[in-house]
Amino acid sequence: MASSQHLRAAVRDIPDFPQPGILFKDITPVLADGKLFHDSITLLCASAGDLTIDKVVGIDARGFIFAAAVADRLGIGFVPVRKAGKLPWKTRGLAYSLEYGENVIELHEDSVQPGENILLVDDLLATGGTAAAAAQLIQSLGAKLVGASFFIELTDLKGREKMPDVPIHAILSY
Repeated sequence: MASSQHLRAAVRDIPDFPQPGILFKDITPVLADGKLFHDSITLLCASAGDLTIDKVVGIDARGFIFAAAVADRLGIGFVPVRKAGKLPWKTRGLAYSLEYGENVIELHEDSVQPGENILLVDDLLATGGTAAAAAQLIQSLGAKLVGASFFIELTDLKGREKMPDVPIHAILSY
């Protein structure tokens, strides 16, 4: 079974990106290595345990990488949550607050169905605003968010507090 130690060693710290004072966790070395990427998907799939999952929802943009691979490995559908104006059909959107302003995310109205069990997957859980907004969108369409899995969680930012009723799993915590 894959373990997270070799994944942690591959994550690169980039100081002062995208702005001074931020220590960015660069996952591109993990994505560029076939074994590491495979192991990260294995661990994300394992985080679902024996939950019944109908679809995997991934958050724009790096979350697509992990979520689509998890959905493929589980043999179920993938649903993208995108920034406003990026989806071509009828959408449901939600505005949420960021540290410096506001953002809007959307998903297609027919992408998840009432009663479906959904696993939310993203690359990073930081302050939790985007993940919480995605969770609200999923639930507003009548689907049940049965879990959320992240490649990295920045625990000091307390993002999981914004989704208190959702089981959350992270492969790596900093």
